[in-house]
Amino acid sequence: MGDFLKKLNMKHKNKIILDLCGGTGAWSKPYKDSGYDVRVITLPDYDVRQWWKYPEIAEPVEQGNVYGIIAAPPCTQFSRARTTAKTARDFLGAMQIVNACLEIIHSCQYYHSFYLKFWAIENPRGLLTRFLGKPPFSFQPYDFGDRYQKETYIWGNFNFPKKNSIPLTQQEIEFSNKNIRPLPKIKGLSVADRRAITPAGFANAFFKANP
Repeated sequence: MGDFLKKLNMKHKNKIILDLCGGTGAWSKPYKDSGYDVRVITLPDYDVRQWWKYPEIAEPVEQGNVYGIIAAPPCTQFSRARTTAKTARDFLGAMQIVNACLEIIHSCQYYHSFYLKFWAIENPRGLLTRFLGKPPFSFQPYDFGDRYQKETYIWGNFNFPKKNSIPLTQQEIEFSNKNIRPLPKIKGLSVADRRAITPAGFANAFFKANP
């Protein structure tokens, strides 16, 4: 088994995956585990709005070496649940981040004859549809085996992962609706950050559909 995994990792080591606004890197973890060259581009180390300043991003984009791009821009300003905030929504600031992700994707396509194997932008169901339109794919975490609900939209050019839904208990549904579901305990991450972690079942299914 060890030799098999080593050969698998060698096979994918030159395939660069850009995980934009990637947070903990949960969405790209299956790629990293399989030996891809995964580059998690997220604060505080990287500001995606100034992506051209970072060789880790700019060089593969310019050289045509990016294999796939996944992006999960912050959803706070697009959330329909944001009804009691003390400040107005900052759609301009939020869309600067979304547009930076799109600029990276578009730059890959402009100069290198559509060489990207896939690209995808993720956000929970919300007001980002006002800017990007209707998404081609949506899912609930329970569609891929995770025991909670949180409808999520995906825009892009990618193969749809295969759903295999599981039923939730009434308690799990209530916990999801009230936003009090159990969260992973990760030191240094806020509650909001832990809620935003990509469900593992979806991440694995997406990887299988887009190797």
